[in-house]
Amino acid sequence: MKRILSDKAFEEAKKYIPGGISSPVRTLRLIDDSPLFIDHAKGAILTDIDGNEYIDFCLSEGVFIAGHANPVVVDAVQKAILNGTSYGIPTLLETQLAKKITELIPSMQQVRFVNSGTEAVISAVRVAQGFTNREYILSFEGSCNCKSCNLLHAPFNDKEAVEKIFTEYGDRIAAVIVEPVPTHMGVVPEKDGFLQYLRSITQQYGSLLIFDEITTAFRLTLGGAQKFYGITPDLTTVGKIVGGGFPAAAFGGRADVMKVLAPEGTVYQAGTLAGNPIAMTAGLATLSILSERGLYNNLNLKAEKFIADLQSILRPKGVTISSIGNMFTPFFSPAVPTNYDEASQSNQKAFIRFWRYMLDNGVYLSPSQFEANFVSIQHTEEYLSDVLEIAKGY
Repeated sequence: MKRILSDKAFEEAKKYIPGGISSPVRTLRLIDDSPLFIDHAKGAILTDIDGNEYIDFCLSEGVFIAGHANPVVVDAVQKAILNGTSYGIPTLLETQLAKKITELIPSMQQVRFVNSGTEAVISAVRVAQGFTNREYILSFEGSCNCKSCNLLHAPFNDKEAVEKIFTEYGDRIAAVIVEPVPTHMGVVPEKDGFLQYLRSITQQYGSLLIFDEITTAFRLTLGGAQKFYGITPDLTTVGKIVGGGFPAAAFGGRADVMKVLAPEGTVYQAGTLAGNPIAMTAGLATLSILSERGLYNNLNLKAEKFIADLQSILRPKGVTISSIGNMFTPFFSPAVPTNYDEASQSNQKAFIRFWRYMLDNGVYLSPSQFEANFVSIQHTEEYLSDVLEIAKGY
């Protein structure tokens, strides 16, 4: 596929934007390529400014579980935008979406809206530190969103490493923050009850457990990964899907913990555009779509069959697909990794060749070995069958 206009657009962008992009992964530098510039998207299809079409499994990093430009969401937003886009003053829509989130994710007894997943994570960490009056946060190698000066690291799925850290720092650890399904080392499911272990050890030491569900909230089930695994955290961050394609995220949890936030408490957090009516409208419309009876069962069954068929095709080529529900990552390694170190040992040069082959044949996968891919409700059986046929030619 020719990308003459995209290449020209990238050179122009570099004159005015550092690196020519607004988020580093978009450069496609990790896969030794230059970025696509997209003209429009519909359903599961991206169309770039050169007119090339791609079946999209990145979906804006998982946002569009209902597909690009879903007519239900578009119609709701078009009506809402006529009333204004932001007021910096409360609207009923904030309360409606917050109420919906608390109904779907009961551990989030109270919710505060922000504009990005990173902001949600930073805020949740500050709340945990304010509530416990402790300084340290335990995170896991390969996690993306947690940024803290007092950060401790352990390998994901490593109970012994976590135990050692708690033995040394236990009475100073405010919280453990974990992606219940890591997606920034590729999709790496937990093993041997690791998440339940984190729930138990945090309770033992009086620390909080934060589930970073920026990606997984409303992705595996309406109740998030915590419902999928049957574990109740103290705080949760949600993003991606909750904004329905607009910049929005939220954090929330136990009411007693959330009371440390200003104006009730001393932990200050604010955002002029947080909870703006357009993002709230898009989020409500998306969750309405996802509340359709049987939707997740049908989506996950469809995705699991597709992933199994893709695995059968790619296994002889040295690919192991790690997946859960409708999320997956192809690793060029003999086994599914269990942590970031193992994921890093996969053959990234082979991944690059595979990624570029799929792109050249009209399939857009997430452009990093360490990212997740997603199936949406708009990925038809015909699209998925086409992708399998393309994969056979690799």
